[in-house]
Amino acid sequence: MTGAGSRLRPERASRTDPSRYEFSTVRLTFRSGGERCVGRLYRPDRPSNPPLVVQAGGPVGAGGRPLEPYAERLATAGYATFYFDFRHAGDSDGDPRNLVSPARQRADWEAALSGLRGRSDVATDRTVLWGVGLAGDGALAVAADDPRISGVVAQTPVLSGRAFLRDRGLAGVAGGLLAGVRDRIQAAAGRPHLVPVVADPDGGGRVALVSAPTASRGYRDLADEGWANRTPARSILSLWRHTDDDRRRPTCPVLLVGGTRDDIVGTDRAAAAATSLPDATLVRLPAGHFDLYDGDGLDRCVRHGLAFLDSTTRR
Repeated sequence: MTGAGSRLRPERASRTDPSRYEFSTVRLTFRSGGERCVGRLYRPDRPSNPPLVVQAGGPVGAGGRPLEPYAERLATAGYATFYFDFRHAGDSDGDPRNLVSPARQRADWEAALSGLRGRSDVATDRTVLWGVGLAGDGALAVAADDPRISGVVAQTPVLSGRAFLRDRGLAGVAGGLLAGVRDRIQAAAGRPHLVPVVADPDGGGRVALVSAPTASRGYRDLADEGWANRTPARSILSLWRHTDDDRRRPTCPVLLVGGTRDDIVGTDRAAAAATSLPDATLVRLPAGHFDLYDGDGLDRCVRHGLAFLDSTTRR
């Protein structure tokens, strides 16, 4: 696969003081598909050789900042945690912005891991992938082909882009696919066709990547001020081609986490995946999709994640 990683390079470091452990943070870069990806490594002072959690995903285009509270809490508990932005999002390079491509995301996962395995200050032989949304499925796919991965946390995972799109009905699917084809044609002439990442509640049924009622406010609460609610419509075509049919399954332990009030992803496909995997646990939390980024939803998700990490990396 294209996008082989290079050694992660530090750009700048800072320090912070959480409640239980002191940890350092350092901004790191790596190359994927010839472009620069950016992330941040949280490394606790104790233990001296901490297990490693690699995180990615979340709201499209918002970058990894919504995962900062997770990284801080995992580092406080003694886990080195690296979260990064996929190409086309956040601080990473890549044009057009906010492009969604499962294939490119998988290449970015593999490039990040390749760079991290060159470090001697974290236990890369005890690595857990933690993917959110579409990145949850990417983490499962990478782990299925990499026996060095100790476990996977798939949080509110999008396990099939096609199933995700089908939830909006035949008319919504047809409109999205037509917009994607239009973008493919226009992009060749340098005039890409953009659609909203999230539908405006008053948008009158306009095609968007995410159309759930809670999405507009949830995305805007998590994204930076400069976040643009636009994505190339070919992102919809990429999601339509993304299915979980005949896919290899990881044999490592897997934790799937979903919210019972999640109107964006739901838990049905995660429940089906949990029964098909050899060592998987499904946790349904009484929460909506965006509740897991803050407050009680975040607390509950972190607690389940830490219990899983403890059992997976410290056996």
